Amino acid sequence: MAEADGKSTLLNGGSEDKDTGEDQHKEEDASGSKEGQTQSSQDAPKETKEASGDKPMPDVEGETGANREGEDEEDTDSMDGSGLYSLTEDGERESEGGRRERAKEKDGGKRAARKRNRPGGGGTTNHSSSSDEDDDDEEDEEQKDEEDDDEAMEAWLGAELRDMRGPIWRAVPSLRSREIGKESHQFVRRVCGARGLVQRLELQGRLERHTGCVNTLHFNPSGTRLASGSDDLRVVIWDWAVRRAELEFDSGHKSNVFQAKFLPHSGDSTLAMCARDGQIRVAELSATQRCKNTKRVAQHKGAAHKLALEPDSPCSFLSAGEDAVVFGIDLRLDRPANKLVVVKEGDKKVGLYTIFVNPAKTQHFAVGGRDQYVRIYDQRKINENDNNGVLKKFCPSHLVSSESKTNITCLVYSHDGTELLASYNDEDIYLFDSNHSDGADYRRRYKGHRNNATVKGVNFYGPSSEFVVSGSDCGHIYLWDKYSARIVQFMEGDRGGVVNCLEPHPHLPGMATSGLDHDIKLWAPTAEVPTGLKGLKEVMKKNKRERDEDSMRHGDQYDTQLLWFLMRHMRNRRPPRARREGADPDTDESWSSPDSSDEEEGGPDHVQCMSS
Repeated sequence: MAEADGKSTLLNGGSEDKDTGEDQHKEEDASGSKEGQTQSSQDAPKETKEASGDKPMPDVEGETGANREGEDEEDTDSMDGSGLYSLTEDGERESEGGRRERAKEKDGGKRAARKRNRPGGGGTTNHSSSSDEDDDDEEDEEQKDEEDDDEAMEAWLGAELRDMRGPIWRAVPSLRSREIGKESHQFVRRVCGARGLVQRLELQGRLERHTGCVNTLHFNPSGTRLASGSDDLRVVIWDWAVRRAELEFDSGHKSNVFQAKFLPHSGDSTLAMCARDGQIRVAELSATQRCKNTKRVAQHKGAAHKLALEPDSPCSFLSAGEDAVVFGIDLRLDRPANKLVVVKEGDKKVGLYTIFVNPAKTQHFAVGGRDQYVRIYDQRKINENDNNGVLKKFCPSHLVSSESKTNITCLVYSHDGTELLASYNDEDIYLFDSNHSDGADYRRRYKGHRNNATVKGVNFYGPSSEFVVSGSDCGHIYLWDKYSARIVQFMEGDRGGVVNCLEPHPHLPGMATSGLDHDIKLWAPTAEVPTGLKGLKEVMKKNKRERDEDSMRHGDQYDTQLLWFLMRHMRNRRPPRARREGADPDTDESWSSPDSSDEEEGGPDHVQCMSS
């Protein structure tokens, strides 16, 4: 506890006090005699050693026995001093303030020196004096703007943050217990959920085979194989540990492959796929690393972005499409697709981007799409005449009556089905309690990333859903501590600018990610020191600024369109011409027809595929 307190003190500005003292000491030395300057230079190495001694260094050679004994009790999960970034801690505010004051004094000294060095000893004309004043005003305004931005960021983040909980995993005691066989079955689960290892995630390698954006990643249940699908219409099965493609085949789709998933308990022989062409296809894989064929089992009248697997079923899964239809698919039937529900808000259909089955209550599934509501259905009792068949709906309270057109790009259940995570475009990520009653507000809100350019994914990380992970338009990967909503890891992902897909390994501490780049990136906790979250503050400021600008632009566009409509209405107050026979002004887009079925045209039903 003493070490933890020491780290906390250091984080809350202890190092800044030492820096201030050293600055004063240097000023006194500068004003002293030459002998004093010599003595100060001799003492400098000692001060450097003492300053560095205040910071705990892991596994340093030559430690004393007492230090090593204390190190045994330290928890590698408690990396808060070097791995957390918070804009709202008082200590950091004080240290930031101290730095700003010193910067002001330094800038003021430089300006005074420039004035003294000018001909005439500081300016003999009104022109030079006014120029200096203008420069000073501009610098003051820039500095004030920067301070205002920092304060705005602190206020924006601080409203949702909580204190970080204590560590849940201790490295040395856990290793000792494992050596004697005590709780060894829990070792891997606790390691995967350790904050210290999350803060040490770094890039391990890349899997390169696709020639288009990689839109989907999925580990098989044992975690030995990784399936990927791409805009190049190909699906690749990887032995990711040795970074080798074991199988590559044509998906049979006509447009971008959005998902490819191993069906559970199928011996990795059945792969379900969906794509922009609206087809739901199934690939049959052989034990000899070949694809026998792919066949179409359902057809949406619009893009199908997501599939939802039933945890214990090798032959049943769900699909959702932009035609607002949810299909239940059973591969044992002659006609596999069964329309479960057409999702509506009132009489208006809601195109879908995402669907997920509750792992604890497999009859429950949640959907999200082109409005702000998370909807939960029960397959056993869907009655579209009763509340459109919805069991319950969730939405952040401030978005219920919002005029901004927010969509849900992805949602997932936690490991035990008690929590539901939803990512909103041009908004944040929200955590809901799935057991709460209809209309309940969110429990946590995760800020900092940017979700605008693509249909972006979100996921839980850790065996007990300890963390939240998401990509961003800025090309970075964010990991938040689920309870405190604080960012604990921040990594540069795709150079193409957007990270869409994040797939944690089912049993090991690591994950695979993909996005606009044509490769797949593998991450593992192998860094020697925990993250310092370098550059996070600047990237978050940029993301927030771009989001605010987009909101203002959309608002101005809405006002302009409304004004144009009113002016046109005033000019044309005469009765409109008769419409063409059969035309319907309220008809939805063609994809929103409720009659989507597996009989619709959309490509060949059966494709014989050759492995590459």
